[in-house]
Amino acid sequence: MTRFLKGHGTENDFILLPDLADLDPTAEVPLLSAEQVRRLCDRHAGIGGDGVLRVLPVGSATEAENLPTGDARWFMDYRNADGSVSEMCGNGARLFAKYLLEAGLESTSTFDLATRGGLRRVTRSRSGELSVDMGPARLGVESVARIAGAEFAGRQVSMTNPHLVCLTEVTVSALDLSGPPIVDGDLFPDGVNVEFVNLLSDTPAAAQLHVRMRVHERGVGETRSCGTGACATAGQVLAQIGRDSGEVIVDVLGGEVRVTVTPNTTTLSGPAVFVASGDIDPDWWAISE
Repeated sequence: MTRFLKGHGTENDFILLPDLADLDPTAEVPLLSAEQVRRLCDRHAGIGGDGVLRVLPVGSATEAENLPTGDARWFMDYRNADGSVSEMCGNGARLFAKYLLEAGLESTSTFDLATRGGLRRVTRSRSGELSVDMGPARLGVESVARIAGAEFAGRQVSMTNPHLVCLTEVTVSALDLSGPPIVDGDLFPDGVNVEFVNLLSDTPAAAQLHVRMRVHERGVGETRSCGTGACATAGQVLAQIGRDSGEVIVDVLGGEVRVTVTPNTTTLSGPAVFVASGDIDPDWWAISE
């Protein structure tokens, strides 16, 4: 039997596979195939989710080879719903960390996770809120996204995974994101998460900015939330008004997250909720092996 948990961060939902968490950390574990991920994330024939989070001891994760691991004990193997590999997932990282704490695999209020995007430090507050140091939002060149013939100016932002943040006065709730926006394939050869953003703050000089965001994620489609997208959005919105630090509240379809930006990094805070756990039927699982 393969155990799973199902959870979400602001309705960005994931299947978490912790069945390997108690293995010998020096033992090599098999890869998770793209086909297995696609079948798990299928919302009609599988469990359903925007992606899969696999818990692996750092020493057993062949995917973690040549990546900085520092003192991290666990590697977050994250896959998009289409089976493709992704560098980082902010909402998923909080859920991953919540599992480690609730399973007794981590016990301190601060610890590191190894990810394909680098080390990510998790902090649990006294109230139980989880925050993840997501690293800096690295701003790139200007580009555009097109939807149904309409053009939206944006800026390339890297959170180790690629983003195109489009701040617009067009009400984002009216956009049709049922299909992928058209972007510059030369600039984004591996695909890109595209964020469409409305500034809701009364004044850009407000101590705490407030924005509304919708996102179309590579390898998934439109999602109810995107943690790295919220961080990319916060970094770009602040930069556009000439600031390199501040706090940004990001409204997404699934709720609200908070991003704190400094000149050196961004920190993402928000909910992480488990809704179910169980075992994957071995006969069903065998079909995808």
